Amino acid sequence: MKIATWNVNSLNVRLPHLLSWLAEAAPDVVGLQELKCEDVKFPIDAIRNAGYEAVFTGQKTYNGVAILARNAITEVQRGIPGYDDPQQRVIAATVDGVRIVNAYFPNGQAPGSEKFVYKLDWLEHLTVWLQHELATFPQLCLIGDYNIAPTDADAHPDWKEEIHVSPPERAAFAALEALGLNDVFRKFEQPEKSFSWWDYRMNAFRRNFGLRIDHVLASTILAQRCTACAIDKSTRGLERPSDHAPVIATFG
Repeated sequence: MKIATWNVNSLNVRLPHLLSWLAEAAPDVVGLQELKCEDVKFPIDAIRNAGYEAVFTGQKTYNGVAILARNAITEVQRGIPGYDDPQQRVIAATVDGVRIVNAYFPNGQAPGSEKFVYKLDWLEHLTVWLQHELATFPQLCLIGDYNIAPTDADAHPDWKEEIHVSPPERAAFAALEALGLNDVFRKFEQPEKSFSWWDYRMNAFRRNFGLRIDHVLASTILAQRCTACAIDKSTRGLERPSDHAPVIATFG
């Protein structure tokens, strides 16, 4: 079972890239973030023609998440239960016995800002909810754009911004791991400076000046089945690419 995550940074702009990538990479499940489209504009026919069903929750211009799968999608949950949030950032569903939680974590802007306070509050509610989800679904996979580089190895050494690497953000990531979620990318030997996001500016991709902020965290039972995890940088070199690259984890 191949489970992937990709922040497409506008689904309709990046749809040709997505369809081509689905045909080549052939994931069984993929979580998309930053759809930036209302549900009525979701390209469901094109997705179905590519061999996938989809569940989604979007909004105009910002945010939006979707789960695409080759097989049946059941037990769909939109948003964090009990958390009143107008921003469409979370969708969960069950596929082939695996609970998929796909999330677009808040950016946070800068430590001390209102958006940073929102990010930490959102993370706290997500963590509490996931504790209950794990009790119900032993095989669970939390995928998405976390907007957190959890260790120094996940950020370019010259990254000077506090956001994405601050102690509170990294502590929130560690709290997710403490639930029993495992960063499967780090199960395997990886090249140094393995990143999944590069700014559009300053030739960042060419310079490999980036961050690893797109993650696949799996429950212990599911992580034991993981046989590979890699970042697919090929899409970042396309014309008008997303600033993120897909991450693909393979489970036996």
